[in-house]
Amino acid sequence: MSKIHIFVSFDLDHDGDLCDLLLEQSGISSYGFDVSGRSKARSVDDLASDGVRRQIREADEVIVICGEHTEDSMGVSAELRIAQEERTPYFLLWGRREIMCTKPLFAKRDEGIYSWTSEILQSQILLTLRNARWDSKAGGTPATPEA
Repeated sequence: MSKIHIFVSFDLDHDGDLCDLLLEQSGISSYGFDVSGRSKARSVDDLASDGVRRQIREADEVIVICGEHTEDSMGVSAELRIAQEERTPYFLLWGRREIMCTKPLFAKRDEGIYSWTSEILQSQILLTLRNARWDSKAGGTPATPEA
């Protein structure tokens, strides 16, 4: 099986360490995923660029790492909105066990944030991709439709 290509969205100002942790985990061959893109934009113009949209569109799925300040991060919210517009499947990952994590602005109210354990991460990556593929084959809407 080929590796699943992931775009990682995270709060650049507060959660860079969490992205680094996910990058480390992607290096473990049994996980079966590769980080093909990640948050880098520092301005609205950066987010509006075709490069960010292309990276999200070309990814198999997006992992949104949720931290304490995620709801205040315009970058994460914009990247989530792009994923929804491009119909790229995504899921929310609880970044910090010891504190309350928040969802980005464009997350749906009923969307859960998944705990970050090795087993859940691996399962959720596969489940999100499988659901998106099943929905597209069935002619239905994607697993993460626009809000």
